[in-house]
Amino acid sequence: MVNSKDPSATETALSTPLLSAATSSSGTSSDTDDSPATSHRFEPQLQKYQISNVPVSGLYSYRSLAVLSGHIGSVSCLAICGEFILSASQGKDIIVWQQPDLRQFTKFGHGDGSVKALVTVGNKVFTAHQDSRIRVWKVSRSSENIFRLVDTLPTTKDYLGKFMKQSNYVQTRRHHKRLWIEHADSISCLTVYNGLIYSGSWDKTLKVWRISDLKCLESIKAHDDAINGLVASKGIVYSASADGKIKAWGKEGKSSHSLKGILEGHKDISLNSVIVSEDGRLVYGGGSDGGSADKNISIWKRETNGGLCRVGVIRGHEGPIKCLQASPNSVGGGFMLYSGSLDKSLRVWWVPKNSTGTEDASPVQSTVKDSIILC
Repeated sequence: MVNSKDPSATETALSTPLLSAATSSSGTSSDTDDSPATSHRFEPQLQKYQISNVPVSGLYSYRSLAVLSGHIGSVSCLAICGEFILSASQGKDIIVWQQPDLRQFTKFGHGDGSVKALVTVGNKVFTAHQDSRIRVWKVSRSSENIFRLVDTLPTTKDYLGKFMKQSNYVQTRRHHKRLWIEHADSISCLTVYNGLIYSGSWDKTLKVWRISDLKCLESIKAHDDAINGLVASKGIVYSASADGKIKAWGKEGKSSHSLKGILEGHKDISLNSVIVSEDGRLVYGGGSDGGSADKNISIWKRETNGGLCRVGVIRGHEGPIKCLQASPNSVGGGFMLYSGSLDKSLRVWWVPKNSTGTEDASPVQSTVKDSIILC
């Protein structure tokens, strides 16, 4: 298996549905202890199928609109925040690009550790870092510094409320203990759903934070290896791990999250990303099998049986592609696509929706070797 802590180096696309039933002993969910989570069968309508490849020449016409340079390290993640595009890098910097002219507006986040993931919620930006912390930035035009650091997770208040009790500490490594609200390794991914932020880490845990007061509500011992990807859909949060599994987590009312199902991939493949179809019926995982990255973005059409058919390839980057983001707004019969690469650049593309044979096409997520756009 490839190095679970460096999936970007050797990722390749794994775009096959993954399926197995969960049992009550398959995972644990706990605020402070090891008690097993209650669980029931989780059966989205998934089936295994083959990926179809068809000749891609002449099927569509994309346009390269801009190449945005300025990062001191490889681009690790992207997010859309109103009129801005945010791109973060392994070089610890976050650049804000203003639309529609795509000029560099400002930089922030220097010195806070390599940025692994970022999400936006209202007027706040949450950034996950290699130093195992989440930083909260407020967007305000009334301030000279429009992106201002307002807090770090776990918050000081959260620390003070828990550090005195020994029961709030968990064993992270031999002779090392931490509060259960702390991640013990790099935070690799974030997702937002229903007033909560979920963080996945190389420490194998999934943590749940309440946006309103930034309090850590749960710490879930989710996987047997590093967590590399998260996505939320239809009340379910999916975590993808280097252990080759995607796990589905859900909650009812005020209860804690519990394991709802396990989706298993091919043997010896580290899962690095996960996406879910709009109706919640199909789950796709992107993984590493030791192959090389090819610097291209592949466009895939979802077929009626849930299979994927590749209908196009976008070329232009000089290094492997690490992340994709797309505007939800239609522009001239197509959509704006943004790609970040290990070549330290952010590229902007226009992709026609009808290039994939559907008027309702929209991109969802990416992996590194064959970056996936589900339509």
